[in-house]
Amino acid sequence: MTKTVEFWFDFGSPTAYLAWQQLPKIAEARGAVIDYRPMLLGGVHKATGNNPPGAVPAKGTYMGRDLQRFAKRYGVELNFNPDFPINTLVLMRGAVAAQGEGDAFFHKYLATIFEAMWLKPRNLNDPAEVAAVLREAGFDVDWFLAKTQDQAVKDGLKAATEEAVAKGAFGAPTFYIGEDMYFGQDRLDFIDEALAS
Repeated sequence: MTKTVEFWFDFGSPTAYLAWQQLPKIAEARGAVIDYRPMLLGGVHKATGNNPPGAVPAKGTYMGRDLQRFAKRYGVELNFNPDFPINTLVLMRGAVAAQGEGDAFFHKYLATIFEAMWLKPRNLNDPAEVAAVLREAGFDVDWFLAKTQDQAVKDGLKAATEEAVAKGAFGAPTFYIGEDMYFGQDRLDFIDEALAS
């Protein structure tokens, strides 16, 4: 029986970026599938009373170093976005809308935004810069703008965020295999073990 990993993410999380880089390799090796679940991290934090790591200066400093350790371990590049924190509401609505356009479209959108956030950082707080990033990747910016204002897309992101909280999520990335929850990209080894068992 093929196992499924739910991957709850927000582009604003550098650990979600690292997980996005690694999880497909694990899933492929184990014959599993990934169920990508966009959620709004700010909404999750608000609903659960959680705060981002950067809210504690010493923790934020440590995490920045730790992220580079993991990036080195994974053999990937991670460049902290100088415009962080980024308000990801529109970007995450875009992810919900992109899912409705098929796998190839969705994965292209994921790569475009994750890379503009954490690989070659752009100021994604600026709508004009978001439009430029999308245009450069070949996306129809008018489509994006219309979809991110579509009530069904707005409701879809809100419902997904509420579902994540109801399931027990308090941050990103959060993963589920069946009823088992795993939090953080530093738990990918547990996910690998669970998929192998």
